[in-house]
Amino acid sequence: MAKVQQFSSWLTKWFTLVVVLWAVLNFFEPQTSLWAKSYVNYFLSIILFGMGMTLSIEDFKRIIRMPLMVIVGTVAHYLIMPLLAVLLCWIFRLQGMIAVGVILVGCCPSGTSSNVMSFLSKGDVALDVSIGLLSTLCAPIMVPLLMSGLASSYVQIPVEKLFLTSVQVVLIPVALGVIVHTIFGKHVQKVTLALPAVSQIAILVIIGVVVAANNGKLFTAQTALLLPVVMLHNLSGYTLGFLFSKLMYKIYPKGFRYAQQKAVTFEVGMQDSALGATLALQAFAANPIVAIPSTFFSVWHNISGSVLSSWWVRHDAKYGIKADSENGKIHATTKQVKLETAQA
Repeated sequence: MAKVQQFSSWLTKWFTLVVVLWAVLNFFEPQTSLWAKSYVNYFLSIILFGMGMTLSIEDFKRIIRMPLMVIVGTVAHYLIMPLLAVLLCWIFRLQGMIAVGVILVGCCPSGTSSNVMSFLSKGDVALDVSIGLLSTLCAPIMVPLLMSGLASSYVQIPVEKLFLTSVQVVLIPVALGVIVHTIFGKHVQKVTLALPAVSQIAILVIIGVVVAANNGKLFTAQTALLLPVVMLHNLSGYTLGFLFSKLMYKIYPKGFRYAQQKAVTFEVGMQDSALGATLALQAFAANPIVAIPSTFFSVWHNISGSVLSSWWVRHDAKYGIKADSENGKIHATTKQVKLETAQA
C-alpha cells in the first residue's frame, strides 16, 4: 500500500504534465484509447463511487449545519459559470456543437480538484467539500435544466438522456460509495488510499477517449477559439466567484470570511470536466466534438488552480495574513513596513 501511496503522490504532483503527454499520445495514436469509448460512463462512475467512499454522514450533516453558505455557494456556481459560457459563445461567435460543448462544461457541477486547491491555499476545505457535494448531487436536475434553457437555440438538447446519464454516473455511484463507507467504516480506509490514483487514471482514460475520438478535429479552424474561451471561462469564474464571496461577506461577515472566500472562488471557477466529457460522449454520441471544451478545461483548470493557490499562499505570507483572517485585508501599517523594507 505504501507503493500505491507513493505512486498516487507522484501522479498528483505531475498530473497536468501526464495529461498533456497522454493527450499527445492519443492524438498521434488514437487506437490507444478508442477501445474505451463505450465505457466512459463506467470510468466516471468509478471516480464518483470513490468520491462517495470518502464521504461520511458527517459530510451531509455539515450541509445541514451551515446551509446558507453551502446553498449560496452552489447557487453562485450554477449561476455564474453557465451564464459566462453563454456570454463567451456570443462574444466569440461560437456556433453549433462547439457552443453546446462550452455551455455543457459551464453547466457541470464543481470539480473535485477544487478541494485540493482550496486546501493548498489554506481555504475552508470543509465548505469546499460541502459545496462540491451539493452541486454534484444537484447535477442530474441542474445540467439538463440549464442545457435546455441555454443551449437549445443551437441544437435540440436530449434532456432525458442527460438526466438519465447523470443519475447513472453521478447519483447511483455516490450513493453506493456512501453506503459502503457507512457499512464497512474503517475497513475501507486502506482502499481509499488508492482512490486518488484510481480516479486520476479514470480521468486520463476519459481524456484519451475524447482526444482519440476527435483526432481529426482537435486543432482546426472550428476549434481554434476554444483555448482562449476555456481560459477566459475559468479565470472569469475565479474572478466573479471571489467578488461574489466578497459581496456576501458584507451581507453575512460571520459566514464568508477569508478562508470561505477562497473556497467559493475555487468552487465557482473549477468544473467537473470529466462529467462534461462523459455527458458529451453519451448524450451527443454522434458529435464527439462536444466533449473537446471539457477536455481543454480539464487540463487548463488544473494549471490555473495550482498557480492561483500558490500565489495566494505567497501573498498571505508576504503580508502576514493569517488563514483565519476576517477578510484578508492588508493593514496600512503592514503595507508601510513592506514599502520601507523594499526601499531599504
